[in-house]
Amino acid sequence: MEDKLLLSLLQRNARMKITDLAAALDETEDDVIEKLSGLERQKVICGYHTIINWDLTNTEMVTALIQINASPEREYGYDRIASRIYKYDEIDTMYLLSGSFEFVAIVKGKTMQEVAHFVASKLACLDGVSGTSTYFVLKQYKNDGVILIEDEDGQNDRLVVTP
Repeated sequence: MEDKLLLSLLQRNARMKITDLAAALDETEDDVIEKLSGLERQKVICGYHTIINWDLTNTEMVTALIQINASPEREYGYDRIASRIYKYDEIDTMYLLSGSFEFVAIVKGKTMQEVAHFVASKLACLDGVSGTSTYFVLKQYKNDGVILIEDEDGQNDRLVVTP
């Protein structure tokens, strides 16, 4: 069984039934279950997620992207400072980048003030952090490959792709 195909199917639809996965992969259900369990134990599959358009709910939610400048540490590089940052519950996602800043973190909170307080009181004052820039998301158009809004005419116009 090819891991890449199984993972691609699950990435597109984490709710895909075992029977459908087995049929798509031309494998037995028991083989698919065994493979999934192994991939979960190896931390290749780290969770199953749902994409939610919070703008269509009555839930207050603000998302911010925070650029973080940091100094690497001898023998540890950026890993130790990254560990101190990503352990905060407020950090949803974090990446080490190339470019003019070292990290970008995605933070979610109830209000802009809550996120700003986190940045000012916890993140910016960490040893090794030399600066931050916070950008608040005003509107979400697409998330993890899923278009979340309708175009003005009520349709998502996409170019037709043919083999």
